[in-house]
Amino acid sequence: MQARLCVLCVLGVIGTACGNSTLFRQYEYVEEIYLSLDGTATVHVSGSLAALNALRGASFDASPDARFDASAVRAFFSGPGTHVTRVSQSRRSNRRFAHVRVEVDDIRRLAEAAPFAWSTYQFARDGDLYIYRQKVGAPAGKVPERTGFNGRELVAFRLHLPSKIRYHNTRGVESRGNILSWEQPLAERLRGTPVEIEARMDPQSILYTTLLLFGATFIAVAGASVALLWWIVTRPAKPVGQAR
Repeated sequence: MQARLCVLCVLGVIGTACGNSTLFRQYEYVEEIYLSLDGTATVHVSGSLAALNALRGASFDASPDARFDASAVRAFFSGPGTHVTRVSQSRRSNRRFAHVRVEVDDIRRLAEAAPFAWSTYQFARDGDLYIYRQKVGAPAGKVPERTGFNGRELVAFRLHLPSKIRYHNTRGVESRGNILSWEQPLAERLRGTPVEIEARMDPQSILYTTLLLFGATFIAVAGASVALLWWIVTRPAKPVGQAR
């Protein structure tokens, strides 16, 4: 009886996880920004071809048997101030996914590139903090027929920030360290429900602070070593034959 109950509990947990997408979340489109304090950024986009067509107005062949055209994906994400450095693909739920890495000259001008034109980007220093704001508006395409979507798909926007975070407006989405996440059901994103993103951070990068701390520690250790060596060298020698 106990063994049967254990099996039923395990199956129930797995079923709940699959049904609610708590353990196996179905991300159909993910946009991740690795921001630097000078305004440059690296953007990673991962999305199904069907989602890119529906959300960003692309015209990729999203049929399961179609050949993945990396050059077309590269051309779509290339634009003013953006430089595509990597394109790869994967397959999930009988859909092809594109994974793109884009280097951005100035995050404040990213909306000039068509794949990111649905957002407005603001990044500036205000007193003792840097403030990043992004508002994601309506999609540019229309939902094609026979996408294979089941209604549990999610869209995510993530920020990887370079310094200590003092404020952010994420709500109910797990964030960790210097990574912030905003999520939305794909159905809401297709309807154009806006996403408001805001984060405030220190004006000094964590890397710089870490290096400064490491340097100070090294200088302190080196100074202590020199002082100890000097004490050993200059310590008066004991007379020969002195009783111990």
